[in-house]
Amino acid sequence: MENTTGLVLGGGGVTGIAWELGVLKGLRDNGVDLSTAQTVIGTSAGSVVGAQITSVVDLDDLYAEQTTPAHGEIGADFGAGTMLKLVALMMIPASGHGRRARIGKAARKAHPGPATERLRVIGSRLRTPGGDPLAWPDRDLRVTAVDAESGSFRVFDRTGDVDLLHAVAASCAVPLVWPAVEIGGRHYIDGGMRSSANADLATGYDVVVAIAPLPRSMTRYHALPQQLARTGAKRTATITPDPRSLEAIGRNVLDPSKRVGAARAGAAQGARLAAELAEGWPDQLTG
Repeated sequence: MENTTGLVLGGGGVTGIAWELGVLKGLRDNGVDLSTAQTVIGTSAGSVVGAQITSVVDLDDLYAEQTTPAHGEIGADFGAGTMLKLVALMMIPASGHGRRARIGKAARKAHPGPATERLRVIGSRLRTPGGDPLAWPDRDLRVTAVDAESGSFRVFDRTGDVDLLHAVAASCAVPLVWPAVEIGGRHYIDGGMRSSANADLATGYDVVVAIAPLPRSMTRYHALPQQLARTGAKRTATITPDPRSLEAIGRNVLDPSKRVGAARAGAAQGARLAAELAEGWPDQLTG
């Protein structure tokens, strides 16, 4: 009997996109093709990668794009200062919804304008030959975001009434850095404000693999190991940056100049992990 499979792709900025695609290519080139998973769950950077690998664009082409200069990207600073502000907002006592709503309010205050330019950037990432960045793939892709006003967690997919471009842009709307994305009169921010990977959405699968550039969590309940344990999967695996990848990614995950090195480091790490990950895994992921 064929095992059911889920792939979780976590947040991690511009360099996270590059690193994740590198890891996927390194694994695939060495016999482990995680992009064939039946369900792909993407948060922030992972939503971009999820949309890309479930499209008609070949992984080789996606990786090649990451190893060229990032002319269409907008750089930003997501260093220790911004991270500390987010942590401070999260640490003030409140429910999960309350904390996320507090961050959403701060995000709207910091960038009250529309997300027009960010939609352009995200649209350029989702390009497909002759395709439409608004159209969802035929695959089961799930994209996470957080309602900036209520703090509610939202999962977008092809069965809803939200197009792919706005769903991914919302998932990538890093608070205090980028403006929230308006959808149906509501404003949405990065799905990573609930969890960096939201791996607990991958319930009901025999096998779940999480690729997480930023595996840290604000709370123990939403920590990646605890989330994976709640999926009920027979087997799980987590791939996070090794020391060489961390060095290539650098301290600012929104620095486009780092994406080439991050992609190459990810590919090398994926190649090193392939044999270990292949052992005992379903035939549909290896071969």
